[in-house]
Amino acid sequence: MLAVHGVLRRRELLFGAAAAGGALAMPAPLLASEMPHAHDWDWLVGNWDVWHRRLKERLAGSNDWQEFTGKSALWLALGGLGTIDDNIVDIPSGTYRGLTVRAFDPAQRKWAIWWVDGRNPTVIDAPVRGGFSGDKGVFEGPDLFKGRPVTARFRWLDIHSARPHWEQALSTDGGRSWEINWENFFTRTAPVATPLSAVADRRRDFDFLHGSWMVRHRRLKQRLAGSDQWEEFAGTLVNRPVLGGQGNIGDNLFARAGGAHRGIGLRTFDPASGEWLSWWLDGRSPAAFAPPVRGRFVDGIGIFQGDDTLDGRPAKTRVRWSGITADSARWEQAMSGDGGATWETNWVSDFRRKA
Repeated sequence: MLAVHGVLRRRELLFGAAAAGGALAMPAPLLASEMPHAHDWDWLVGNWDVWHRRLKERLAGSNDWQEFTGKSALWLALGGLGTIDDNIVDIPSGTYRGLTVRAFDPAQRKWAIWWVDGRNPTVIDAPVRGGFSGDKGVFEGPDLFKGRPVTARFRWLDIHSARPHWEQALSTDGGRSWEINWENFFTRTAPVATPLSAVADRRRDFDFLHGSWMVRHRRLKQRLAGSDQWEEFAGTLVNRPVLGGQGNIGDNLFARAGGAHRGIGLRTFDPASGEWLSWWLDGRSPAAFAPPVRGRFVDGIGIFQGDDTLDGRPAKTRVRWSGITADSARWEQAMSGDGGATWETNWVSDFRRKA
């Protein structure tokens, strides 16, 4: 984990967006064309019909397959160095939702791919990592299957064709041999992605956040140090519903004086606990999602809290949403160094809707 002004970046950047007036000058972000790999996933942007073929039993010597359909919608994020795709999977036992987040890690020179299963929204699966060569992409990583260590592999094939093809395989011998257990064939239905259909019984707590926003940020430069030195800056947020509305995800630009940077904020609803989980992926060091803060809305105010670390010491972080209308909202972040007895507000963001 990387510290900024003595506090972890994961709590510095949970939500983003731009200036609510002309007082703050917004530096121009880097163009996607100026960043290597920012076009790696352009071919997958849009809405798709998906044909699935899945092995009924894995690593059991089976050749019994089932076929079904689905849908997918993909948007670019992080200035092209990330993607967000939402999925409907119509397996025979019942339709479910899933979400993929991808980010290019400049330190490793690889893409990381994470999966969130809407049936288990408290977990972000361990990523596979890799990249593209020609018309093919290969991504691998360690995984577990029924408690057994395995290697997982994703391959994208024919990516520039009219029908891109994805396959998933597992290996029990370190990659010497592979069993393909899932294949997808994609047929584009729209060149610009629009959100997939919502489920009827979804939680609507975060519906207010869907869309594009301008936000004025005010951030304390030093935390839990008795400081009163603040900085102000601008950015943008585009937030979309995912997982049938039981989740939402935001692509953030922060235009701070030291240079613009980006991040992805993901929220998932856990029906078992009645809580939302709020996760963060920092675009400057996108090797892993940070652990989430958790909470819920009561009387129009959302409170989310989690354990954190400051200068190597245990701390707590609290996030508060308030003042929510159709076109505005306020987000505040605070930290506590005494187990929650006292709190110091260190970040305030005032949102104004663009669209």
